[in-house]
Amino acid sequence: MSHAVKVHPIRTEVEFDAVRERIASLMNARPGSQEEDELDVLLTLAQAYEHEHYPVGPTDPIEAVKFAMDRLNLSQKDLVPYFGAKSRVSEFLNGKRPLTVEAIRKLHVGLGIPSECLLG
Repeated sequence: MSHAVKVHPIRTEVEFDAVRERIASLMNARPGSQEEDELDVLLTLAQAYEHEHYPVGPTDPIEAVKFAMDRLNLSQKDLVPYFGAKSRVSEFLNGKRPLTVEAIRKLHVGLGIPSECLLG
C-alpha cells in the first residue's frame, strides 16, 4: 500500500502538476480506502487552485469534460466510473449522448467540474 503524500495548499504550478499526477494515480482507489480519502482531499485542493488561477472554464459540457481530462491527464477509460460504461463515455464525448443527472453529480464531485459547465 502506498503512503499518502503530505497535504498542504498548492502554491505553484510545479506543486499543481505533482498533485495532478498523484490524482491520476489514485483514480482507481478502492471505495472507503485511505487512498480514496487522499483523492478526495487532493481533488478539493486542485479545484481551489484552479478556481484561483484559471477562473474561466468552458461552458459546453463536452468541452468541460475534455478540459478536465486534459487537466488531470485522464483517458476515456478513466471516465468509466462516472458514466458507467466505456461506450457511454465515447457517445457523450462525440455528442451522441447527453449527461445524466447522476453523471453530472459524479463528474462534479469526482473531478471538480463546476455543475454549471456540465448543465450547458
